[in-house]
Amino acid sequence: MKTFDIPSFYRSSIITPIKESRRKADKLKRDFKPTVLDFGPVRFLIARHFGFCYGVENAIEIAYKAISENKGKRIFLLSEMIHNPDVNRDLQERGVRFIMDTKGNQLIPWVELTPDDVVVVPAFGTTVEIQAQLSAIGIDAYQYDTTCPFVEKVWNRAAQIGEKHYTVVVHGKPMHEETRATFSHSQQGTPTVVVKNMEQAQRLATYITAESAAEAFYREFAGQYSEGFDPARDLQRIGVVNQTTMLASDTQGIADYLKQVMIRHYQLAPAEVDERFANTRDTLCYATNDNQDATYALLTQPADLAIVAGGYNSSNTSHLVELCESKLPTYYITSADKILNKTLIRHFDLHQKEEVTTENYLPEKVPATILLTCGASCPDAVVEGILTRILSFYGDTRSVEEVMAAFR
Repeated sequence: MKTFDIPSFYRSSIITPIKESRRKADKLKRDFKPTVLDFGPVRFLIARHFGFCYGVENAIEIAYKAISENKGKRIFLLSEMIHNPDVNRDLQERGVRFIMDTKGNQLIPWVELTPDDVVVVPAFGTTVEIQAQLSAIGIDAYQYDTTCPFVEKVWNRAAQIGEKHYTVVVHGKPMHEETRATFSHSQQGTPTVVVKNMEQAQRLATYITAESAAEAFYREFAGQYSEGFDPARDLQRIGVVNQTTMLASDTQGIADYLKQVMIRHYQLAPAEVDERFANTRDTLCYATNDNQDATYALLTQPADLAIVAGGYNSSNTSHLVELCESKLPTYYITSADKILNKTLIRHFDLHQKEEVTTENYLPEKVPATILLTCGASCPDAVVEGILTRILSFYGDTRSVEEVMAAFR
């Protein structure tokens, strides 16, 4: 796989060698057992796969290249390049400005941009409408396009099944940048509707079978369907694609469910299924799958708590948190700065959608066992910072050099 030119301050003298050691020993990625770092009074179980994926490293390389190649020019990002506060903060400190926030609200009016400005497209991609807007200004949207190749793969697959007259069902968060981009590209060629979860997929099924009146569809899926969408006409042939950062098992579950709905409703024999339901299994992102599978494997190990690092608006990270908190106490933090001391931690509560402070998060018993992972947009350096911060609370530990000797 291609290697990228990533600023060294995102790397880690602890985490990066571990990843490289595991990669060399398991080139086919069949071993999902976590890495154990035993410091004596505290043990860390680190997920087999986590952190920067191919798409994120590609985006970071292009963004920093845009900065180095355009001295003296104004440089803009359409919105956050990736959902990581450290990366976005560093880009801003280097003079990069955001045109929109993550929800698509305008921060800098289009009229303020000129043909001499540089605009970087984020890893989530962007809509056809925004591409046209940039083109009208005289800015090349493809010069510094960091769109993840796996997002583009979803767009291409949606276009392919659209050409065969299937309607595209996008499993994703309707307001997420990637889902908005995928929806925009898909609807250029075929009717498209977004479902955010299994509950909405089940509701969509009632329009496939005509159990619900078509008129109610427009209220129930407001803002989630393409112009001119007719549920009676456009739900007769469908295919499911996803926002690449969703839980792969959830997307597959939705696809399998809708497939069975089509089979029952149209009384399809096995050889006839493709007439009504397109096979899109190949659009699931490998990195999302690997990180989620590694988290499932991590959770088979006995532990006292889990710490998951990443941006609070990171979809793929939030799904890792959901997996972990179903098994044990889980703390979702952006960096080591959230670990206030040995007894206090500030972390994001997915349910309350806000930061909260928890006391006595570390167990009194020794040794303590901590599961550690992070999202696909989180630098290795952040994970190292969390590990060393917690390690500092324990006395009489083995040295980092001693523990890391096996990975050198």
